[in-house]
Amino acid sequence: MLLNIVLGLGNVVVLSNVPGYAVVVPSAAGDLQGVTPSFGVWAATDHMMGLALGFALARWLAARFGDYRVLTAAYVFYAAISFACGGSETIPSFVASRILLGLAGGVILPVGQSVLLGEYPESLRTFGVGLWGVLNAMPFMAGIYISGWYTEFLGWRDLLYLNIPVALLISGVVGSLLYGRGWRRRFPRADLVGFLLLAAILYGLQTIFNMGNDFDWFHSPILVVALIIALVALPCFIIWELGERHPVIDMRLFGQRNYAIATICSMAGFFVIMGSLAVFASQLQLILGYSPSLAGGVYLSLLLLSMPSAAIVHELCKRVDIRLICCLNFLGFAVTLTWLGLFDKTASFDQLAWPMTFFGFSFAMFFAPLANLAMHGLQGARLMRAAEEFALLRIVAGGFGIALQGVVLFRRTPYHALDLSDAFGGRRFAELDLMKQLTDKLEPLGFTPAMATSQVGRFLQQEAGLLSLNDVFLLGGVIFVGLSGVVWLARATHPPRLTAAQELKQLTAQELMEQI
Repeated sequence: MLLNIVLGLGNVVVLSNVPGYAVVVPSAAGDLQGVTPSFGVWAATDHMMGLALGFALARWLAARFGDYRVLTAAYVFYAAISFACGGSETIPSFVASRILLGLAGGVILPVGQSVLLGEYPESLRTFGVGLWGVLNAMPFMAGIYISGWYTEFLGWRDLLYLNIPVALLISGVVGSLLYGRGWRRRFPRADLVGFLLLAAILYGLQTIFNMGNDFDWFHSPILVVALIIALVALPCFIIWELGERHPVIDMRLFGQRNYAIATICSMAGFFVIMGSLAVFASQLQLILGYSPSLAGGVYLSLLLLSMPSAAIVHELCKRVDIRLICCLNFLGFAVTLTWLGLFDKTASFDQLAWPMTFFGFSFAMFFAPLANLAMHGLQGARLMRAAEEFALLRIVAGGFGIALQGVVLFRRTPYHALDLSDAFGGRRFAELDLMKQLTDKLEPLGFTPAMATSQVGRFLQQEAGLLSLNDVFLLGGVIFVGLSGVVWLARATHPPRLTAAQELKQLTAQELMEQI
């Protein structure tokens, strides 16, 4: 019972740090030498790349040093890096600390699951897998509100400092409960070359996506170097991994049609989900003037329909063709994102809560069907390997989504500002000069002509930001409509006949795929 409590708490802490930072970005950016929010986003995207690389390291570390030893050490490391994050005064030091925090979190999640399930008796392991699934879903939705509340009332640094006592407590309890447990030391070959090439590709691309808007893309020598590194490392990585017996990413898995289709849909879908949620969390504060806690409160609506849908989706996957479930869910995402993308004026809290409620329903239905589709036809060691890679690639896509959806917002804002200025100032239709009409009404209220023009300019800038945010949602809707067709390229699924041991292994792999 105690092990369940502490490892469940640890899972909540690690996962809450992934989406929860989205609502912290404006406050953190202002506190880190007053950089723009686009600089603050680096700490979110690079953190997710660290998580992905942590997943790649977890299996090797656990086999080499023992799972509970690696887990206790990872929590101590997590506490130390949380202290470094909270004490950072510049954006480079903060981003570097967030990368290391993600690396520790990426080790904690799969190893923690392995440790917990290893302590369950055979008869209760299915219950343990189900419990772990609940622990994966809750922090993602509630973490944004918790982070927003802490940021507003206690400060964003205290949110990171809170990780320290919790992580040390978990490390101490796990180490005490499992001290002296026997384990079989294995010496798997570490694909160090593949790992370094993967890291170069991920951080090369992520650096370009993060810094492109602010550093004028490839007019910056830094981004040119990052592009060269990524372009050289990518073919080298593919060739190396195809010839490696124990690769970091097993390319041969993509020879399985269902795994390839499920992975593509998972990556593209999570790209939209993470990008939309992260951009929305910050723009609620920057455009609409929400406080951090109120912006986080909007995301609590996700919980209303997500919990009942999460409870039934696994049973649906056993009885209905998974392609149909995925298709309908993708269309549900498209409808919800279009709903959010059609607001043409500032919306009240309750107006936003309704589409977010249905977004939560689709979000809860997103992970399990795709995990089942990816596992179809895989067994044994390949199944667990596929689960690790599936989760790793989805995390990478989420990090790219946060940065690239920010690019859409950045590029569309001046377009809409210019378009509105042309229409409002009479340059599009000379007989329709709304600017003159509005300033004439403001001047009797005490506004000088300069003040009136400035106020109108602020209104237009806010509306341009809102319309560009709409474009982010509408683009996501288009992507999900496309995915609703792509998923039918997979082979039809049918419930396999499994032994109890095979079913447990499949459930374990599925929960690993559903993390983050």
